[in-house]
Amino acid sequence: IYEMNNDLVGWIRFEDTRIDYPVVQSPYEKDYYLYRNFNKEYAKDGCIYVREACNVFTPSDNVVIYGHRMNSGAMFADLMHYRDKTFWESHQTFSFDTIYERHTYQVIAVFVTSGNAGEGFAYHHFNDAGSQAEFDQFISTVHSLQLYDTGHTAQYGDMLVTLSTCTPRHEQPSNGRLVVIAKRIS
Repeated sequence: IYEMNNDLVGWIRFEDTRIDYPVVQSPYEKDYYLYRNFNKEYAKDGCIYVREACNVFTPSDNVVIYGHRMNSGAMFADLMHYRDKTFWESHQTFSFDTIYERHTYQVIAVFVTSGNAGEGFAYHHFNDAGSQAEFDQFISTVHSLQLYDTGHTAQYGDMLVTLSTCTPRHEQPSNGRLVVIAKRIS
């Protein structure tokens, strides 16, 4: 599959959901895969992709992964189930494998924020902590926004993955984002 598209950086999979996709990253153009499929052709579904400022292989302290919430149930639509704690209780982990390594992540928090510039929490700008204080502040803000308490947190040095998708247009905040924060556990 890498020979088909060398922008492939990994694969994300959630048990008992439709989330089972290749993950790509375009280092040369921001949001390149927002409306392009794996073959780099126009597609409204886009691809599951990593923010251009993140490094999957080093890795960044926080790898931000975007995906559309399609009405068909495709892409990151099933992330919307995480608004319900009972769904989280039976789906606490997922796998995000790079092209070199296999990893399991544990969901530590779920929240909704505005996707408008200058509004809400700019979670996507946190990629590498400059200090423990910066990491701790990020985690503190995440927990202050969470929809429910998972009983899990992250410590400085943990590797995070942040999954982001849009919320339905009729919900508040308008242009909202559902955000699922997870830490690497294996």
